Amino acid sequence: MLYERLTAKARAGDGLDAVRTDAIEKVRWLVDLLDRQRENWTEQLACRDRERHERLSTEMDLIGTKIREGLGSCGHDERRAAAVVLTLAAEFTDTLWDYDEELALVVPGTRGWSAPEASALLAHVEACHMAFWFARSLGFALTAAEALDVDDQRTVAPLLQRIHRRLIDEEGVGAGHYSALARRIWRLLKNVDGTRFPAGTIPDHDPWAEPLREHANASPTPELVDLVLHLAALSGPRPSERWRRRCLELLDATGAVDLPSRCLRGLAEGEALCSREHGPLPSWPFDHHHHYLVRPTHVDLARGLVWSAALVDGAATVHDLVALALRTGGPDGDVVEQLKLAGAAVNALGGIDGPSTLEALWRLQRTIRHRGLRKQLDTALRTAAGRQGITPEQLIERSVPAHGLAADGSATRELGDHRAVVSVENAATVRLSFALPDGRRARTVPAALKEPYAEELKELKSLVKEIRGTLSGERARLEGLMSAERRWTYQEWSRHYRDHPVTGAVTRDLIWEFAGPDGAWTAAVPSGPGLLRADGRELPPPAAHTPVRLWHPIRAAADEITAWREFVTGRRMRQPFKQAFREIYLPTPAELETGGYSNRFAAHIVHYPRLYALFKTRGWRANFLGPYDGGHDGEARGTFAEGEWQACFYHESVEAEDVDHRPDYAATDQVRFERRTGRTWRRVPLAEVPAIVFSEAMRDVDMFVAVTSIAADPDWADRGEDRYAAYWRSASFGELTAGAEVRRDALARILPRTRIADRCRLDDRHLVVRGDLRIYKIHLGSANVLMEPDDSYLCIVPARRSTGGGLYLPFEDERLSLILSKAFLLAADTEITDGSILRQITRGTPP
Repeated sequence: MLYERLTAKARAGDGLDAVRTDAIEKVRWLVDLLDRQRENWTEQLACRDRERHERLSTEMDLIGTKIREGLGSCGHDERRAAAVVLTLAAEFTDTLWDYDEELALVVPGTRGWSAPEASALLAHVEACHMAFWFARSLGFALTAAEALDVDDQRTVAPLLQRIHRRLIDEEGVGAGHYSALARRIWRLLKNVDGTRFPAGTIPDHDPWAEPLREHANASPTPELVDLVLHLAALSGPRPSERWRRRCLELLDATGAVDLPSRCLRGLAEGEALCSREHGPLPSWPFDHHHHYLVRPTHVDLARGLVWSAALVDGAATVHDLVALALRTGGPDGDVVEQLKLAGAAVNALGGIDGPSTLEALWRLQRTIRHRGLRKQLDTALRTAAGRQGITPEQLIERSVPAHGLAADGSATRELGDHRAVVSVENAATVRLSFALPDGRRARTVPAALKEPYAEELKELKSLVKEIRGTLSGERARLEGLMSAERRWTYQEWSRHYRDHPVTGAVTRDLIWEFAGPDGAWTAAVPSGPGLLRADGRELPPPAAHTPVRLWHPIRAAADEITAWREFVTGRRMRQPFKQAFREIYLPTPAELETGGYSNRFAAHIVHYPRLYALFKTRGWRANFLGPYDGGHDGEARGTFAEGEWQACFYHESVEAEDVDHRPDYAATDQVRFERRTGRTWRRVPLAEVPAIVFSEAMRDVDMFVAVTSIAADPDWADRGEDRYAAYWRSASFGELTAGAEVRRDALARILPRTRIADRCRLDDRHLVVRGDLRIYKIHLGSANVLMEPDDSYLCIVPARRSTGGGLYLPFEDERLSLILSKAFLLAADTEITDGSILRQITRGTPP
């Protein structure tokens, strides 16, 4: 019987036996009802008769009603006794008897709590396994303790200290439950002794908290306790003004103004946690595979220290804030991702004025890919931009780091009698070279410098890496502006684009448009201090306030596009991204007739892992297909026009998942468009989508399909699989997409300048190459090869990197490079030494 079991549990030998026994006798009626409830539950579990099962359920409901009615009519003495009994009766075993609803009826509002009664509630919670479902039970016990006077609270203080320690150390209590409960315990203990920290508030072993431990051991003042508890009470990504003012007051009162920055430095650079060196850690979420920087229950304290450091030391903390954000939220962090810490660092940066802050935010935006952190970065940028009275877009372009480079994109360092030169040579190349004493130049580090200037060389190599990262980010940013319709004044454009030592390397190989007095736009490329048109004539210097924008072929006539393509190839320009040869996509009549979607790239079979990776590379957000509810259907979303428009590309799994729970193949489906309306997205018909947005979005989707389609897999035909054989054949040698048409145009301009020009010609879909053994047709979309006269397939597996025979290419295109590599190989087919290729070529040829 439950009565006997409770009576036995009451004899815990901790001095609280009398209060427990008295409570059991005082509400014996409650014990009997709980006993009947449990008996019915046990019988119901074993019952196989449906009617009996339903009667037992009805009986249990009636018992529950009687319990609630009885508790509702109790006086304060019985209510307190009932709380003790309910806590004693709770069992968190496999059966999980939880009386939180009943405790909610008797604990709040009850008066007359004694120290033994509150201790009985707290002691039972302490004795049980401390998992997250104990949060409410502990909350009820704390309600009783909060009703005591100070002397009685002093009696229960040791229990509170032990419970707080367990809250920190137990593996089942999440940080969210901990924060609210901990703050209540802090207030109770502060009433008892304002100079004593709640047990475990300051981490005992964690390296980043060493400055805090030292200060607490040396000066355990009430002000320091208030400061630590104030820091740990920060539970949001951005503190209120009141919190900030109080923080500064407490730092000043404790004389610990330098403390936050020292802890921040430990977070940014210090060791991660591991059980051998930093004290006992719970088995979860800590293990030997994952090192945390901060325990989950100490994240709020660390976040408070991050913010207080930024408040006190401002710009001096920028380096450490960036390091912390990258360490806990970046793709290459050395610890487990902790987004609260990364978010605190990002938001703290947003509150600091100065050029170093802008550069830091720019760097983080180029590095961090986590969606939630990127939103916080956007907020930080908007905050910083608002303080300067400019837009976030203007702030980004004005905060691109120059890395100490001169206007020509170079920086020199004197190393003894040598001179090291870091130079941005073009939109894709940053080089470190050395001027030797005899006047010669070297691209490798001279032996005479390696040991004496090891640190300087390390710094120079790090600088080259940083500049390359900035250059890569600027290429991506400027390509993103192709859909944005952004405009600048000529003065702004000159300062932040053409004349910038890094951005200028990208700008000077692109085509720009300049508005004339009559409103007409004229396209030109930067050439020294001037501007050059497609016909080779100079454009008169524009006035300072002349509007400037990026040239896009969708706004140009066919003859202008042709002229710019001739200009680019004739001058052997290699553009940072496709511009002169950029594909154009316009809605077809069939697409406009459907109204809301395009099926242009539907029904393709693609390699799913490659597709998902490409989504990430191009900045599209997508769910990962897998064996979960709804995991069969995929939706990728890409934003355009600086976040005002969104394209949605649908796809679905077509294969059973493998042991890694990842489908190998997917089928593509519709593309739809949405427009931002405040904080929501509204689906719109294709006719309302701006032409430039439609073109840029469809260009991305075309690339997704072209790169990941099984039609681009040269090995597919030799696998002996019939699943998608018909699709592979039709897609491998079918009609050209817009991307392939552009490739055809580029080849028409490149091939006449090659040594195999007399062996090549272009038809509507292929580059036809005449070898000595056969004639080959290389498809301009898939790069797959057919051999005349029977159109047999020739499988050529490309090397890891195809160079196109070392030819000049006007833009980076792996497929174009691959086609040229195959053309050079097949034009000299008698020199081929690869046995597998030769067997395919000679099979069926005349002797």
